[in-house]
Amino acid sequence: MPNYDTHVLSGVATYPIAVLLGELMKTYLNLPLKLTPIALVLGYAFYVLGSDLPDMDHPNALIHRGSKPIVSVAAGSAIFLWASDKVSLSPEWLSPVVAWVVGAVAGLAGWYLFTVLMPKHRGVVHSLLFATVYGLLAFILVGYGLTLSPDEGLYVGLAAFLGYTLHLLLDGSLKLI
Repeated sequence: MPNYDTHVLSGVATYPIAVLLGELMKTYLNLPLKLTPIALVLGYAFYVLGSDLPDMDHPNALIHRGSKPIVSVAAGSAIFLWASDKVSLSPEWLSPVVAWVVGAVAGLAGWYLFTVLMPKHRGVVHSLLFATVYGLLAFILVGYGLTLSPDEGLYVGLAAFLGYTLHLLLDGSLKLI
């Protein structure tokens, strides 16, 4: 089976194929894809990340070890933002400290839940279903979270899906679920 370097370097090297597919789908299928410079750069990042992301279900994989703190920080930050509107203490400086305590607890929970909830290696995470989920998340993040146009988000989502699918092809494990 290919290793981390093979997956990531394959993603780095084959991204022009994703650009070609995007341009062909835009031109000949009239899909509303917008391949602006920022969409192409973000597409590259999501494509290369996707080229190793299916291995996040392997506890010894670099992507697993890298994803776990990102999930932890995201959970902690989201809960801090939620708690910061709810906590109002005196003195005033105490409110953000307490909100971050709540966020830190959520971050710790995210750390441990990530491992507990992760399915077995080469399970459902190694599927076209998860490639689609990854593509949809990239589309939503870029098209709505970063407030680029939905057409730019659609291209980034396509690139994310293709990068994830590249990993599955290299593993010889192209399955629906």
